[in-house]
Amino acid sequence: MTKANGILTSRAALASVAVACALMVLKGFAAWHTGSVAMLGSLADSGLDLLASLVTLYGVRLAATPADDDHRFGHGKAEALAALFQVALITASAVGIGWRAVVSFNSAQATDDAGFGIAVSVVAILATFGLLAYQRRIIAQTGSVAIRADNVHYQSDLLLNLSVIAALVLDQYFRVKGADPLFGIAIALWLAWGAFQASSQAIDQLMDREWPEEERDAFMEVAARHPALCGIHDFRTRRSGSHDFAQFHMCVARDMTVADAHDVMDEVEENIRMAFPKVEILIHLDPEGHVDEPDNPLVEADVTPPWFGKRLGV
Repeated sequence: MTKANGILTSRAALASVAVACALMVLKGFAAWHTGSVAMLGSLADSGLDLLASLVTLYGVRLAATPADDDHRFGHGKAEALAALFQVALITASAVGIGWRAVVSFNSAQATDDAGFGIAVSVVAILATFGLLAYQRRIIAQTGSVAIRADNVHYQSDLLLNLSVIAALVLDQYFRVKGADPLFGIAIALWLAWGAFQASSQAIDQLMDREWPEEERDAFMEVAARHPALCGIHDFRTRRSGSHDFAQFHMCVARDMTVADAHDVMDEVEENIRMAFPKVEILIHLDPEGHVDEPDNPLVEADVTPPWFGKRLGV
C-alpha cells in the first residue's frame, strides 16, 4: 500500500471509531433516560461497531506498514483479514436481527411514545450518513476492502435506525401491526448479501485472484505500446489491500544489446507507471523466439493481444 493510501484509510478508520464512540455516549444517555430495552440493544450494537472499527483501524495501519525482511510484498493482506472479521460481525448481526424479527411476529407489542428515542435515532442517522459518504470517497480512491466492509457494517446501522423510525410511525399513526419485524427481516437479508459480497472480495485478495479482465486488457494495451517489443507472455496480476502487483515476460530482438534492452524495459515501466501509478511492476526480459518450458501451460500462456503482431508488422 502506498503511503498516501495508508493515510487515507487510517483517517477513514479513525472516523469510524470517533462516530462509534459518540453514538455510544448518546445512546447510553438515551437508554438511561428512557429505560428503553430497544435503545439498550442499539447501544450494544454501537459497542459492536466500536470493536469492529478498532479492528479495521489496526488492519489498515498494519497494511500501510512498509515491506520488511519478513514481508517483502508488504502487509496489504492485513486489510483482507480485517474485512473478514467485519464480515463475521455483519453475519452475526444479520442472524440476530432476522431471528428477533421472526420471534416478534408472535409477540408483537404496541409501541409507546418514543419521541426522545426517535430524536436520538435521527442524530445517529445523520452522523452515520456523513461517515458513509466519507468512507465511499476513500474506497473510490484506495479500493480498500477493510473500509468497504466497514462501510457495509455502518450501512446496517443506518438501515436499522431508519427502520425503527418507520416502524414506530407505521405502528402509532397508521396502525400497521407487524411493521417492525417485516423491516427487520428485509434488513437481515440485505446484510447477509452485503456480507457475502465483502467476504468474496476479501477471499479473492487472500487467494491472489487475477484482476478483472477489463483491467488486465487496459494494462496490457499500455504495456504493449512500445515499438521495440516483439511479444508479451506470462502476465500475472494480484491485489493486496489497496496495492496492485503485475508481472510479465517481454520479448525483444535477439541482436539487441543488454543496455538497449534495459532501456526499452525502463521505458515500458515508465509508460505503465504513468497510467497505473499504484501498481508494482516486475518484468522479465526474453530474447525473441525464446520458449519457456512451464510446469503449468495455463500460467505461461502467451497473452499478447491479437492485434499486437499486425500493429508491429511481425
